[in-house]
This record gives sequence, structure tokens and C-alpha cells, in this order.
Amino acid sequence: MTIKTAINKGTFILKESNIDNPRLKARLLLQFILKQKREYLIIYDKKEITKKQESNYFESIQRLLQGIPLQHITHNQEFMKMSFYVNENVLIPRPDTEILVEEVIKIGRKFKNPIILDMCTGSGAIAVSLAKYINNAKVYAVDISQQALEIAKKNAIDNKVENKIEFLQSDLFENLNNIKFDIIVSNPPYIKEEDIQYLDDEVRREPQIALNGGNDGLDFYKKITKCAYEYLKCNGYLCYEIGYDQKIDVIELIENEQKYKNIYGLKDLYDNDRVVISQVL
Repeated sequence: MTIKTAINKGTFILKESNIDNPRLKARLLLQFILKQKREYLIIYDKKEITKKQESNYFESIQRLLQGIPLQHITHNQEFMKMSFYVNENVLIPRPDTEILVEEVIKIGRKFKNPIILDMCTGSGAIAVSLAKYINNAKVYAVDISQQALEIAKKNAIDNKVENKIEFLQSDLFENLNNIKFDIIVSNPPYIKEEDIQYLDDEVRREPQIALNGGNDGLDFYKKITKCAYEYLKCNGYLCYEIGYDQKIDVIELIENEQKYKNIYGLKDLYDNDRVVISQVL
């Protein structure tokens, strides 16, 4: 079977089962199996693949049909023009989160030697990106999950920023002692508990701990907002990713603390509210 035939057949199988972006996923899977880039598949589309490669490829196609995310098969997700290792222990980084990261990079570059906390770091996508793109930044990456922290450490090493990041296992601020930060950034779990059952199969296979924001989806915003000002320097920034329908609620939480100023929001590429920024008084 040729590369072209394999992709066409894989696309057909995925399309028949109403899998989103069937051709893209079929191609990315074959890239993974062949350990080649897209250009190789285009140039050598008439090249025969081995029986073992063919078997592995269609086994992977079946795993997609079972609802396993593509990224859990390939263990890879691109984010901020970098590659990140992911598995079932961390949330897969989304393009929406790049809106938050790009804004924090702008803020971080205002400081000479910014000290930044990434709360609920997961795969480390935010922490690694900030360490990569902000000169002289010192980043603390915090997560309650030791398994997530191991993946975040791997991603820091793979992207050559491990010397700029300190990893801490902590239930939110519990193990942070008295460190003061210029910026606290967080993409916390924010799905309402009752809504998780309605998510796509692929999303529900991601770790519940990274999705579940409690009854109203706001549990982590309440906890972080209540404590963050104690860990921020004067005029330091608190930066959140939010759910598309949470802007009013999150801003209200921040305002009610009466510890923050200069609150503003940003939309994602689909015109949904996605980011809320504030400064400590």
C-alpha cells in the first residue's frame, strides 16, 4: 500500500464515522507512524509502506474511532510554535490558550527580570512558552499532580528552558511559602461538573482533575483570586484563561475582593471571551 492510498483509506474510514478533520488526522497519524514530516508524505506519496507500518497505522485509526484523542496516540501537540509531549495525565494545549500566553508575554516584557507563577501548569505549555519568549524570566510551574509535573519537566527540557523554570507540587498556594511574583497566570479547570458528561468523547478522556471547575465552574477562580494578591508584588498582574461564558462572573469575583484594579478582557479568534487580566492594588 502506498502512502497516498493509506491516507485516502484512513480518511474514508474516519469520515464514515463522522470524525472531525478526517484527512488532517489521517495524515498526521501516518506522519507519526512513519516518523516523517508532511513534506515527505507529499513528495513520496507513491512510496510503499511496510506491512508493519500499515498494520500500526490502521490500528491507530481504530483508536481514533474509539474516541482516543489524536494527541494521546502521537503524544504531540504544537503550541506557540513549539512541540509538547502530552498523554492522558495532562490537558492537551489548545490554540485558545495562545491568546493568554501572548498577552502575558507582552506584560512580562515590561519587567526587567520578571518572576512569574503558572498555577495549574499541566503539560507546562504556558510556563515553557513564557520562559522561552520572555528574556530573563524566572518561572514557577505549580500543579497538584506529580504526573503532570513530570510531563511539564520533560517539555521544559525538550524546549531547552529547564534552567528558567522551577517545578513545585502544590495544592494551589499551599507550598509556595512567601515568594512574591510580578505575574500570576492560570488556565485552571473551569468546566461545570454537570457539563462534563456532555463534552466530546475525546475531551472526556482528558484528566477530570484538569476539567472539573465545580458546580458553577468557578471553584478555582474563587480560590486563586482570594489568595493571589498576597503573592503578587505591588501592581503585579493576575492573568486568567476563562470559559466563553464566564467573563462577567470572573470579573465580579475579582472586583468583590477589592484588591485589584485595571481589569480587562480579551477575545479569542472565534470572538469568544477568553482572557481576563487584572492588577493588584
